[in-house]
Amino acid sequence: MRLTHFGHSCVLVELNGSTILFDPGTFSHGFEGITGLDAIMITHQHPDHADQSRLPKLVAANPGAALYSDPQTADQLGGDWKAVRPGQQFHIGDVQVTGTGGMHAVIHPDIPLIDNTAYLLGDTDNPARFMHPGDSLFVPDEKVDVLALPAAAPWLKISEAIDFLRAVAPRVAVPIHQAIIADDATGLFYGRYSEMAPEGSEFRTLPSETSVEV
Repeated sequence: MRLTHFGHSCVLVELNGSTILFDPGTFSHGFEGITGLDAIMITHQHPDHADQSRLPKLVAANPGAALYSDPQTADQLGGDWKAVRPGQQFHIGDVQVTGTGGMHAVIHPDIPLIDNTAYLLGDTDNPARFMHPGDSLFVPDEKVDVLALPAAAPWLKISEAIDFLRAVAPRVAVPIHQAIIADDATGLFYGRYSEMAPEGSEFRTLPSETSVEV
């Protein structure tokens, strides 16, 4: 598996011969020129995960890409976007995709909850080789190999992120959703995740816009 991080929650996953791009949002950059995608997947409707001003050009540049999102975002985008609900399973080439989770984490009790589809990518031997949780701390039943870990968010305390990392206990965790903190402050968060990861889990940062094997 190869991962490329385009900032915040936008991650390109190359797995089993397929290329899948997650959450091209307003805080992410460098994904605009990508072509040859097999799928684009969006976890939820917030602009930092789905930049509706740049999505049409990205979709037009990738006419062969299957388009998937949570149900509410699929309704908003229309066209060829397909809704993915918890428990739904399908394939992108030789990659098995499982929708899970279902709801965005609580930002504040006065703010209505919205859909958030977390995605598991894998195969029959391991259906959770990669997990993108979007804005949620949903712990799947499957054993996750590589976890995209929300590092900082308005809905997230660092203790909650550490507990999520420990509950999932992946082989490797890579940080996402970091654009809301200053670059100079990332070490404060990343240091804790590295120090407090469960035994057997490696916390690893990804260089910007560089493909890395994990």
